[in-house]
Amino acid sequence: MERTGGQVLVRALELNGIKTVFCVPGESYLGALDAFYDVRDSIRVITCRHESGASYAAEAHGKLTGEPGIAFVTRGPGACNASIGVHTAFQDSSPMILFIGQVPRDFRGREAFQEIDFTSMYQPLSKWVVEVDDPKRLPEIITRAFAMAKGGRPGPVVISLPEDMLVEKIQVVDVVPTQLPVPEPGDNDINKLNRMISDAKKPLVIFGGGGWTQESVADLEAFCEGNSLPAIASFRVQDIFNNDHPNFIGELGYNTNPKLAQRVKNADFILAIGARLGETATQAYTLIKAPKPDQKLVHIFADHTELGRVFQADLSIASDLSAFVGSVRRNIQVDSSEWASWLSEGRSDFDKWTVPGEYPGSLNLAEAFIQLRDILPNDAILTTDAGNFAGWISRFFRFRKYRTLLGPTNGSMGYGMPAAIAAKAEKPELPVICYAGDGGILMTGNELATAVQNDLPIVLIIANNSMFGTIRMHEEREFPGREIATQLQNPDFVAWAESFGALGERVTKTVEFRPAVERALAASCPVVIELILDQELISSNITLTQLRAQVRQ
Repeated sequence: MERTGGQVLVRALELNGIKTVFCVPGESYLGALDAFYDVRDSIRVITCRHESGASYAAEAHGKLTGEPGIAFVTRGPGACNASIGVHTAFQDSSPMILFIGQVPRDFRGREAFQEIDFTSMYQPLSKWVVEVDDPKRLPEIITRAFAMAKGGRPGPVVISLPEDMLVEKIQVVDVVPTQLPVPEPGDNDINKLNRMISDAKKPLVIFGGGGWTQESVADLEAFCEGNSLPAIASFRVQDIFNNDHPNFIGELGYNTNPKLAQRVKNADFILAIGARLGETATQAYTLIKAPKPDQKLVHIFADHTELGRVFQADLSIASDLSAFVGSVRRNIQVDSSEWASWLSEGRSDFDKWTVPGEYPGSLNLAEAFIQLRDILPNDAILTTDAGNFAGWISRFFRFRKYRTLLGPTNGSMGYGMPAAIAAKAEKPELPVICYAGDGGILMTGNELATAVQNDLPIVLIIANNSMFGTIRMHEEREFPGREIATQLQNPDFVAWAESFGALGERVTKTVEFRPAVERALAASCPVVIELILDQELISSNITLTQLRAQVRQ
């Protein structure tokens, strides 16, 4: 039977288990949109208000589920807008496939309307980028795209779709999804690792990256517990390890406890599982030096091309994360009496770090997020943007279950709102909270309309201090007394929320926070809670006045 290229494409998505796609519609892929009409009962098409929102939502879906998130955008400006979500997926190791409508095949190379060479544009941002010349190759290409997005280090794939290719009629056989092989650690590697842990006096485990599962998270916790190993999250992956577990001792990010940073420097052995050990987690490669760390380093990563790329490890193991942590849980049991106090001291430092102190203003964010962790069930999902405001949640909230935190490790503002939409669409039974700053929310806050239209009752908490706080902090440090371009004049966010058909509420005092959140969680529509913050609250580590005094010294 003859089918259009668009129909072949959509059938391939069905065969790969896709239930939801995010898009901004465009004339350059009408052939695919028309094919989605025929499967509208099995594939939900969520229309976003901006291509960055669609690509962020697809990235968040991939991060949440472990299966590629799917986004469709049009050529030219649409593809440029979507690139930010692809970059996020690349740095966050999230499986994602972006489909871009393209000019007709006969028009290519003439700088036709909105024409861009996507293979050149997206090559540095993705694992693979391809333009489909022949619709008969769609089953092959899409099968490869899913394998690339999920295999090794997960990441984004970009597929360019010439619009005439999507309406061309062809006869072609569909292809079933590929079953990927799973690399496992060898016995020699496990034996060597066993000896290296046994010889350590101050060991640490640093975990992170993509490709985790509920089972591998449980194995990681059991392995650390069985060997009294202190466990540290790399940036924005705290939900991989129960924060209440006595072996969890903190996060390496932009809000790191100084005592934890020093502990990493003092360690004599680091087992890095899934973490790339990038600039943020290593604090500009000072905690773990490149290329040769001061500590003995064992690096576990699913993609062999990452091993040795930055750090010369004493032992490198290319392995699927589930296979590795399952193996070490079963096969490694050492005498950990040498570092019992090392673990307890690390946990004590973490507990003290997460006790709220006194802060300026009538709304104490530390107290608020301690209340939030008591209000929410353990499986509630929190999404967040980039900025100093996010440090309060990373420091004072405690994540207790895997895949309850969706945040961009590439520091991309505007991520939180589309991520919340993706989370609520996938997990409608769970509470979904988006915590965003007043700067980032106006980058993708238009997606509140998407939440209302699709009956996705998320709770959006906006930290409003009327400035780009992170940049203001850097200005105060680097160029004191010369603040520029960071002050913001914001809308009335309560009226803004109501204009979309959502509910809005303003909180100015700590005592008002908990009741507002409880009302929001009980609502049957999206709710916006605006937190009015003192600008002194520049971060959870230091006030604006303290920062200025520190600079003067």
